[in-house]
Amino acid sequence: MPLPFLTADRAFDEAAHDAALPFDDRDRWRRPYRPGPWRVGAAAVLLLLASFVLVAAVIIAAAGALSGAAICVGVAVLIIAAALRLLRMGTWVSAQGLRRVGFLSTQTVPWAQVASVRTAQQPVRWLGLPRTVQGQALVLVRHDRAAGERRLLLTDRNADFLARRAAFDRAADTVEVWADEYRRTA
Repeated sequence: MPLPFLTADRAFDEAAHDAALPFDDRDRWRRPYRPGPWRVGAAAVLLLLASFVLVAAVIIAAAGALSGAAICVGVAVLIIAAALRLLRMGTWVSAQGLRRVGFLSTQTVPWAQVASVRTAQQPVRWLGLPRTVQGQALVLVRHDRAAGERRLLLTDRNADFLARRAAFDRAADTVEVWADEYRRTA
């Protein structure tokens, strides 16, 4: 069963040199990069934990405590949902705009509201933790916001790009190309 949220389209890798936007169906939301090993590893650990909770539910159900088994199944479903949401997190693009998917929220910005998308050298969070380090970030500036307000889309120190500098550069360039292409038409 294909999991389109887990991997970016292979058309990006194969046609990266042929066209800046190698996708035929540009109305479909796409993440122009693959999830990083830290994100996939964390999701795998959560799924492993969910499997243990489900085994515990079976043991509890076999012992005759169905209410306890139902609670265990509910906890396992929540853990599985968290792992899937963790894999969906990131920046997505389509002809409609730019979408930033977080763990608990999703924000979509139409291309008409995008003033610029550029790479900047600045302090960024390391793996989303409170500790900041100097790094690069892909920054979104909107027309309808104050001049100083910028939103981070990608950083080279997040769970997708830690120790994958070339992948960050390729993803940032791709999002910038999408922004340049669709800001002109919006």
